[in-house]
Amino acid sequence: MDEKLQRLLGDAARAARLRLGLTQMEVAAKVDLEPGVYGRIERGHMMPSVPSLRRICAALGVSSDTLLSLGEQEGKQSAAPLDPISGEHPELSRIIHILQGWPPERLSLLRKLLETADAHLTS
Repeated sequence: MDEKLQRLLGDAARAARLRLGLTQMEVAAKVDLEPGVYGRIERGHMMPSVPSLRRICAALGVSSDTLLSLGEQEGKQSAAPLDPISGEHPELSRIIHILQGWPPERLSLLRKLLETADAHLTS
């Protein structure tokens, strides 16, 4: 297997994971891989199977072209919109990632709790 491609894929996967504020264990669980296997992929020591690559792309919100370093300029441009909170603190990114699956009524309750906490913490 092409070691350079494995390394590039691992670097791209790590960068996408960190943008989302996820741990390797969280991504491994999402893509149904053992954490050690996912870690080897990120370190560039292993190439995922095609089905695993597809699940990794979906979990990280990146295209396979981006992970495979095909059309690097195009991949970098298309990856930016998938990370709407680019430049934000990693914890904020992680919180948003968790909240994406919450129903509206739960989000509304959380907003009220945050507003109350903010009012008490800033006064």
